[in-house]
Amino acid sequence: MNLEGKKVVMIIAPEKFRDEELFVPKEYLEGKGVEVTVASTKKGTCTGALGGTVEAEKTLGEVNVEEYNAVVFVGGGGTPVIRAEERALEIIKEAAKSGKIAAGICWASTTLAKAGVLEGKNATVWVGNDAEYGMETNKVLEKYGATYVDKPVVVDGNVVTAVGPSAAKEFAKEIEKLLQ
Repeated sequence: MNLEGKKVVMIIAPEKFRDEELFVPKEYLEGKGVEVTVASTKKGTCTGALGGTVEAEKTLGEVNVEEYNAVVFVGGGGTPVIRAEERALEIIKEAAKSGKIAAGICWASTTLAKAGVLEGKNATVWVGNDAEYGMETNKVLEKYGATYVDKPVVVDGNVVTAVGPSAAKEFAKEIEKLLQ
């Protein structure tokens, strides 16, 4: 299946994004002909938790949701930095409202939750302590109206969530299916 003409924006923290959660889906989707743009709080070199680097081509302020078929938030230790950005929340809300694919992997599922995108949806997340909320991440999803499902990848309508690096390829495959 060739997905030429399809466009995805992947949003990462400028530091401590989870390498596999960016690189595995990015390479997989590009291999299917998808044009992938990386965006962050700043343009230029961003560094992953495992030392991988990537160039962010756009700032969050430069992301025009209308140009993309899917918006994907990448998790990792930098998640609270992105989640604190009002523009990041606006981007995912806009994507979901316009019927585009809204996706989050690992801790980034909480960004979708905070934006209200997971309300009434089944979703998954990396389960661990979220210091900002003082609770486990699965409870953060429930706080915002999601039903937490303990599975590697959960698809509910146009929303795709995944638990983390181990599910990165399956996450990419589910996004691919929705892009078709």
